Amino acid sequence: MTPVPPAPLVLSLGDEPSRRVTDVVAASTGVPGLGVDVDATLALSVSVGSDLYSGGRPTHREVWEVLANTALQDVAAARILEPHLDALAILSDAGSPELAAIDADAGSTWGVYAAEGRGMRLEATRDGDAWSITGTKPWCSLAGRLSHALVTAHLDGGERGLFAVDLRSTGVSPHDGPWVARGLSGIVSAAVDFDAAAAVPVGGPGWYLERPGFAWGGIGVAACWWGGAIGLLEWLAAAASATDEPLTAMHLGAADAALWGARAALADAADRADGRTGIAPTVIAGRARSVVATAVEQALLHSAHGLGPGPLTSDEAYARRVADLQVYVRQHHAERDDASLGRKVAAGGTLW
Repeated sequence: MTPVPPAPLVLSLGDEPSRRVTDVVAASTGVPGLGVDVDATLALSVSVGSDLYSGGRPTHREVWEVLANTALQDVAAARILEPHLDALAILSDAGSPELAAIDADAGSTWGVYAAEGRGMRLEATRDGDAWSITGTKPWCSLAGRLSHALVTAHLDGGERGLFAVDLRSTGVSPHDGPWVARGLSGIVSAAVDFDAAAAVPVGGPGWYLERPGFAWGGIGVAACWWGGAIGLLEWLAAAASATDEPLTAMHLGAADAALWGARAALADAADRADGRTGIAPTVIAGRARSVVATAVEQALLHSAHGLGPGPLTSDEAYARRVADLQVYVRQHHAERDDASLGRKVAAGGTLW
């Protein structure tokens, strides 16, 4: 009799994931080249987005569970999927603006580019009903591989607006580097030059940064970190099962406890994002991201101490997961983000 392979682990932030989540996870499990083949992973991202939004907009919990489970399979795959799903949520928040002018359709692959950089500035200009953007935008992941992006640009009034652009159009020139990262090595994040590139406004001035969805999108990234770090427990558990050495079990236990705490933070944030109010979304996001980032760093540390250099030098899957996580979690700006959270708590007086 042929043995039946065990069902894949499905991470959940509640009692159990929804059918929509389990269906998406089942469809993506075992996709050839997941995370390594960028084009195949982008095709999967389009399919996942379509499945999640079929039958109505998904809850934040569902989106975060899909992201976490994707990262459990492959961290780079989640890094590709997350901005695509974030863009779909933003467009939904904006009332699904008309994007035919930039040739966007259900098969478009999306990035979200909102970073600012010293010496780089993107300006939006209006001519009648037409808009264009000119300047340079830093940290534009996969700009040379995606079809479209949502990009923030400065307006005359001093605020920033959000614009949808066709990355394949005239006036858009993605850089191919520098990108020497060992983690997420195939997901080039470099600058893009825009020269009077046609753009479609999405929301009004300042809308992108002011909406609650901006905070919720940041927690989606943290869900990716968490799911990716859960994958480290597989190696620690195998090592702890193979030896009576107590420190290996200690490292597994410490990493497991830290990541369980991160799950609790994400589950609470999902409850609040999906309807339970009382605390500002930016405070919830700051707390959740800090808790998850700390737990991921602890899991990386315990994995390193518990397993030593062996799997880093001989196990491709483990070494890639560690390298990818180390780069990805740096989207949390450490002490700067904690200081920002502290200022919000102090100013708002909303402690708990």
